[in-house]
Amino acid sequence: MSSAKKKYARITTKTLLEMKANGEKISMLTAYDFTLGGIVDQAGIDIILVGDSASNVMAGHETTLPITLDQMIYHASSVVRAVKRALVVVDLPFGTYQADSKEALRSAIRIMKESGAHAVKLEGGIEVKESIERILKAGIPVMGHLGLTPQSIYKFGTYTVRAREEEEAARLIEDAKMLENIGCFGIVLEKIPSELAAEASQLTHIPIIGIGAGNKVDGQVLVLHDMLGMNKEFSPRFLRRYLDLDQLLHEAIGKYSADVKSQDFPNQNEQY
Repeated sequence: MSSAKKKYARITTKTLLEMKANGEKISMLTAYDFTLGGIVDQAGIDIILVGDSASNVMAGHETTLPITLDQMIYHASSVVRAVKRALVVVDLPFGTYQADSKEALRSAIRIMKESGAHAVKLEGGIEVKESIERILKAGIPVMGHLGLTPQSIYKFGTYTVRAREEEEAARLIEDAKMLENIGCFGIVLEKIPSELAAEASQLTHIPIIGIGAGNKVDGQVLVLHDMLGMNKEFSPRFLRRYLDLDQLLHEAIGKYSADVKSQDFPNQNEQY
C-alpha cells in the first residue's frame, strides 16, 4: 500500500474510506471545548471525538455514565464552532440508545441539529443493531465501538483487556462485520489484543480506529487530556504522553501568583 499522504481540505466519511484504501493512517483525538477544539483541528487531526470521557476529564466523575445528552450537546456545539477541517463525531451518552431504537434516533437527531456535528458514535454490537439501523436510515453517519466499552464498566467490573478468550474474540469479529454491513463508516476498538484488532481491520473495508489495540489498525485515538499529560493518575500501557502539561501549568500559574503578590505584575508596560 502507498504511504503517500493526500491533502484533504475537509474530512468526511468518504475521505476516511479513501484513506484506508490508500493505506494512510487516520489520527483521532478528543476535544470538549472551543479553544482546544480549534487547536486540535488546526494541528491537522482527522477526526475529533467529542467523547463521553468529558464525564471524567471535564466533570470529574469516576465513569462516563453520569454525563447527559444536554451536556454532550453543549460540549459538541462548542467544538463544532471551532472546527474547519476535521470530522466531528459525538458520543451518544449512556441511556440514550440502549433500550429503545426510537429514543436512539431522537437522541442522534438532537445531537446533529443542536450541535452541528457530523456523526455519532455508540457502543456495542448486535445488541444495539436496531438502534444503529434506525439512526442510519435517518441519514446520520454512525461510528461503532467494540472491545472495552466504558459505558458497560459495571457489567465488566474491570478495565482489563477484552476479547482474549476465543469465544469473545469471535463475537467481536462478527460484530465488526455486522457494523460494516449495516452501514457504519468506522469502528473504534478499545483495549483488545493487537492481533485481533489487525484481523478486524483486514476483514473490513471501513476504518478501524484503535485505542490500546496495537498498530496494525487504520488509525489511533487518545483522550486529549491524557496525551497532554494533564491527567497523571491515568497511566495505561497504551498511553503515550506527548507533553507534561500538568507541570507546565503548575509552574506558570505559580509564577503568576508570585508576580501578583510581589507587585511585579502588572508592570508599567502592562497598564493604561
